[in-house]
Amino acid sequence: MSTYVYGIARNSPALERASRTPGVGDPPRPVRVLSHGRLAALVSDVTEELRPKRRDLLAHQNVLTEAGTAGAVLPLRFGGMSPDDEAVAAVLAEREDHYLERLQAIDGKDEFNVKADHDEEAVLHRVLADDPELRAMGLAQQAAGGGSQQDKMRLGELIVEAVRQREELDRTEVQRALEGAAVDSAPAPDGSGRVANVSYLVERDRAEEFLTAVSAFQQANPQLRLQVNGPLPPYSFVE
Repeated sequence: MSTYVYGIARNSPALERASRTPGVGDPPRPVRVLSHGRLAALVSDVTEELRPKRRDLLAHQNVLTEAGTAGAVLPLRFGGMSPDDEAVAAVLAEREDHYLERLQAIDGKDEFNVKADHDEEAVLHRVLADDPELRAMGLAQQAAGGGSQQDKMRLGELIVEAVRQREELDRTEVQRALEGAAVDSAPAPDGSGRVANVSYLVERDRAEEFLTAVSAFQQANPQLRLQVNGPLPPYSFVE
């Protein structure tokens, strides 16, 4: 039987509350607090590799949420397993100073993830409004009944390039507009297929300020559709 690890926190009697939360597995396994020195890991037993089923994903999240009421928690992503309790304790001992430093860094903070996509029609209007020459070419083609096939292809290529440049600009603007209301930011790896996908570490008492900044940026940039998820455990700010 292996040991499933939910997260790491400072050793505290208050963590016992999280152990009353059902863990992952079918049937759900009891959550335990595995203490070692100044640290503790929230763990449970597992008999096989888990698949990301909705019930288990929610169980993982619920354990971290309950543990978070006792203080900062370094969350592991779903599926973190160790051979046994002894292996977990060995890691806690080996990296105690590092984990304590990271706990201090995220204490009193949550993660907010912001995803941004272009509204195709709105971004087209935006690039035409920002480029008088491009707009004039489009109007000229309309006046000429659409123009030649070569003219249409050329205009299409210019619009595609203008949208690409707008995407790069908007990616930078999203991060710059919101980082002032956050302690730290962590862009998602390239390849997400979005204009922007950025996580922000936000102090809990500034959460409303951060969400207000998101709303103001959205109103000023109708070519974007913003999706905000949070507050979340600070997954993106834990090694």
